[in-house]
Amino acid sequence: MAYLLGCENVHLEYPAKKIFDSVTLGIDEGDRIGIVGGNGDGKSSLLSLLAGSSEPDDGRIMMRGGTTVGALQQMDALDPEATIAHAIVGDVPEHTWASDPRIRSILRGLIADLPWDGRIGELSGGQRRRVDLARVLVGDFDVLMLDEPTNHLDVHAIAWLADHLKQRWPKKSGALLVVTHDRWFLDEVCLEMWEVHHGQVEQFEGGYSAYVLQRVERAEAAQTAEQKRQNLMRKELAWLSRGARARATKPKFHVAAAEALIADEPPVRNSIELKRSAMSRLGKQVVDLLGVTERFGDKTVIDDVTWLIGPGDRFGILGENGSGKTTLLKVILGSLEPTSGHVKIGKSVKFAVLSQHLDELNEIGNLRVREVLSRYSMRYEIDGKELTPAQLLERLGFEAVQLSTPVSDLSGGEKRRLQLMLILLDKPNVLILDEPDNDLDIDMLAVVESLLDTWPGTLLLITHDRHLMERVTDDQFALVDGKIRHVPGGVDEYLRLLDQRNNVRVEAKAGKVKAKTSVPQAEERALKKELASTERKLETLSGKADAIRAEMKETDPSDYEALLDVQGRLQGIEQEVSDLEDKWMELSERLSSHLP
Repeated sequence: MAYLLGCENVHLEYPAKKIFDSVTLGIDEGDRIGIVGGNGDGKSSLLSLLAGSSEPDDGRIMMRGGTTVGALQQMDALDPEATIAHAIVGDVPEHTWASDPRIRSILRGLIADLPWDGRIGELSGGQRRRVDLARVLVGDFDVLMLDEPTNHLDVHAIAWLADHLKQRWPKKSGALLVVTHDRWFLDEVCLEMWEVHHGQVEQFEGGYSAYVLQRVERAEAAQTAEQKRQNLMRKELAWLSRGARARATKPKFHVAAAEALIADEPPVRNSIELKRSAMSRLGKQVVDLLGVTERFGDKTVIDDVTWLIGPGDRFGILGENGSGKTTLLKVILGSLEPTSGHVKIGKSVKFAVLSQHLDELNEIGNLRVREVLSRYSMRYEIDGKELTPAQLLERLGFEAVQLSTPVSDLSGGEKRRLQLMLILLDKPNVLILDEPDNDLDIDMLAVVESLLDTWPGTLLLITHDRHLMERVTDDQFALVDGKIRHVPGGVDEYLRLLDQRNNVRVEAKAGKVKAKTSVPQAEERALKKELASTERKLETLSGKADAIRAEMKETDPSDYEALLDVQGRLQGIEQEVSDLEDKWMELSERLSSHLP
């Protein structure tokens, strides 16, 4: 493969920290590299050096003549007075970019909801981010360097971006370097991983799953002193090797080797035991939404939703940006009265919300971390061990020297971890996490996931990080067009639902009528009849599932065998629902194949 660019013996040092110490790297055509590491370890600095936007203190950056580089930085430099059109395509004539299918695909995938002639200064931070990403992607570059490209993208847009990057260049041409904490994205797009830590860049073959495997293998072989880090990675590997990623076709993820390493590693959590514990803390009722509708003017955000949330349920909530997920949370919390319907909240429910913002820390901003900890004398139990607040904070990545730091001086990631610790110490029994992965690096996400594995309560999670979603929750639900729908197939099933809905909308908008010659009328009638029958069966099974969930609420939390029986029947019903939903999708696709 042809060499594109790299660095040799690069040294970079800031006044208080050494970032790189004699680092040598090379990037060839065909490379797809994911860059991971702790917050502040130098991931963005590495991209900046390789892109030529900053200079090393020592060493040199090398680039093959004629190589072009496109870079997405964490902060954009867009002109607030410019239009979206000019920010993305500049002065390129419309007939030029409009005739390019690649550019049209980028515009549809990232900014279809934005006015083409709108001003940059009128956009939100997330909208500006999407415009800046589109600006970079429309360029015809040999090398793309993307710093946190999935920030502010919903699950559907992240899936689109992954697909775009996989198809952007022919095989063994072009190069991609991406910094992100989205582990699904790394696994989907990258063929190599670079880990930045302690002034060095360590290289691993394969995507994120293979990187986790190799980290555990290297730790096993070297018997390193990083025991805590190793144990977290073993737990992560156990989940990866037993899940969907291990069944993928990534050649560098050796399932047999992974299984040998985690043979004695138990499942990440005991869901039945956690439900028993949750029932003892919560009772039999948590939150019931009964025929709830929420309207704002003429817009219906939640449409006649009945949803029962029980003790120990761990639900992930999926939905596009602007679909109403935050409104749904407010209704669940009781802070927003529904337009119609009822919300029943159990008497023993104690909510806690980890929000996207850090406003909750403002009132203690002048206190030192040590002073905040002194307010809590209780202990917190993890994996059967009791930890003091200071020990819990240490587990969340804080060092002893940081105990004297004022809360206001902590980094975004440190504030996020402190916020989570204070919530856990407050001992809620219903925990709502709204984008908890903001500001956290991959290692800290693994720490947070480990803490949540043993948390004995009801958990609701909103995140665009599909790895976190599928790792922490047991069931996923999608908020689509105001309706709550169980998606037993997880994020993949949710994306199929969105794609099907969007295709129908495009066809309806086009107003085309295609001759129905591909499917005879008799077959069409049969398909419609079978589809209607499948929908009725789905409705019946969903009712049965709700009845079993209600039965679970009435079950004695100390009756372990009864709980197992109810849980087993519920899982059986949910599997039937999943099979029928797959059948419904197949029938719908067959029926719509001859439509416009």
